[in-house]
Amino acid sequence: MVIAYEYGATILRAKDIWLTLGGNVILRDVDLEVKDLRRPGTICGQVVGLLGPSGIGKTCFFRILAGLTDPDRGQVLIGENAVPVERGMVGVVAQQYPLFPHRTVMGNLMVAGRQAGLNGDAAREKALGFLRRFKLEDRGGLYPSQLSGGQRQRVAIAQQFMCSEHFLLMDEPFSGLDPIAVDSVSSLIQEVANLHELNTIVVVTHDIPAAIEVADTLVLMGRDRDAEGKIIPGARIQTVYNLVERGLAYRKGITSSPEFMELMREILERFPTL
Repeated sequence: MVIAYEYGATILRAKDIWLTLGGNVILRDVDLEVKDLRRPGTICGQVVGLLGPSGIGKTCFFRILAGLTDPDRGQVLIGENAVPVERGMVGVVAQQYPLFPHRTVMGNLMVAGRQAGLNGDAAREKALGFLRRFKLEDRGGLYPSQLSGGQRQRVAIAQQFMCSEHFLLMDEPFSGLDPIAVDSVSSLIQEVANLHELNTIVVVTHDIPAAIEVADTLVLMGRDRDAEGKIIPGARIQTVYNLVERGLAYRKGITSSPEFMELMREILERFPTL
């Protein structure tokens, strides 16, 4: 069943991104637009899954979206006001959830708040709000080593939202996890996205089933080929899959559905050509 939805303003836009490293074209003419996805009667953020073969340039694009790497050409605009992205405007959660081991949970959040320009009282108030949202009220005085893996991930996400109001990039959040843990992380990503209408989470992953399960939009990156079948250097966006339109978004237990299996086959057949 397809859920009623509509699109609002553009809230993330990558325009004509080109990147060359060591004389090699890594990204070529990359265009990506994410709009505010609205579902009547509910708060609904956006989850975008970024897929592509290893070494295709996903990490480079990830860093450009975060403002950590400047492209040779093009720009990334974020928010309804289309502000050019700068370092620190987009939250980044790496695979190992890096936190300051010598600081408590509250201390980690306070440092992030201060880096975002908040004074002590404002940073503490915002940090307490995230601890309540992520069900970590009783963990504020603990150190990262005293937390479970899931709790550390929640703290890492809260830490990034202390700096970035609505945008979060997650690098391989499903890597090395068993199926139960993957389900837990997927639920958390959707939960965080739906805390605010404008929350937008971009998940870079090699895990195709997990990406289909967690995202409302899938973006497939790859390289074009010429008339003779030779690879044209530089990855770009090949296909954007609207999972809401396909009836795959916002559904629990979809992995055994015919629609899920059909999309899996479609993506897997594309991978060798990318």
